[in-house]
Parts: sequence; structure tokens; C-alpha cells
Amino acid sequence: MSAARGFTLIEVLVALAVVAIALPALMFALGQQVDGTAYLRDKSLAGMVAANKMEELRIVSRARENLEKGKDSGLVELAGREWFWWVDTQATEVEQFFRVEISVAAGEEQQDNPLAILVAFMMADLEGAAGALDAGRQGSESDSTPGETP
Repeated sequence: MSAARGFTLIEVLVALAVVAIALPALMFALGQQVDGTAYLRDKSLAGMVAANKMEELRIVSRARENLEKGKDSGLVELAGREWFWWVDTQATEVEQFFRVEISVAAGEEQQDNPLAILVAFMMADLEGAAGALDAGRQGSESDSTPGETP
């Protein structure tokens, strides 16, 4: 007769104890990873909202030929979610040059801890800037036909 060799009760209990300790730690780490991914997604979307708001501000300012100064806030929808934004335009030491700060958060109560902050500097006298830009474009145009060297 041959004796069958197997695990003893103590060995099985030790193996179960190791699994019981390792499994919750693994689940906790997995949960942390998922939370981190969601936070990075939110930061990326908030950055897009800030960039979109900056472009909107540039377009509106150019159309009005004047930069709106002071503070403003609002709500916008992106990726099926609502995002709160705040714009703060402040004068700088340089005349007609303003610092524009756009903050974006997922909730209105998170203004003190936004997910994204975008800072840019803009001229207030966009009428003069547009004239200078047009003059620069006219000066760069050439009278020669394409393919010819002047």
C-alpha cells in the first residue's frame, strides 16, 4: 500500500491566511489606480475647458476690439459633464497689457481648489494691435509672381 501525500490542515490554513491578507491589499491598490485614472481624466477635461474658454475670450475680444477686464464666471458642458469656470483679468505693470487667469473645477464649491488653471497675457487695445498686424501682413506680401525670384 502506498500512502497518498497531500496538504495538511495547517498548510491549508496558512495558505488561506496569506490569501486573506494579500487580496484586500490588492483590491485597495486597484481602487487607488482607478481613482488616479479618474482624477487624471478630470484634469485633462478641465484643461480643455480652460483652453476653450481662453480661445473664446480671444475671439470675443478681437471681435469687440477690446478686452473685458475684471472677473467673470460661468458654467459650460463638456464630455457630458458640467464644468464651472472663473476668469480673472488683472492689469500688469505694462500699460495696455493684462494677465488673464482661467480656473476650472467640476463643482462651484471647488473654486479654491480648481482642477486646471490657465494663465495668459493679452493686450487690451486690440484695435491698435489689429492695425499693426494688418500693416505687417501688407509689408510681407511680394509683387513677384509665384515661381519667380525677385
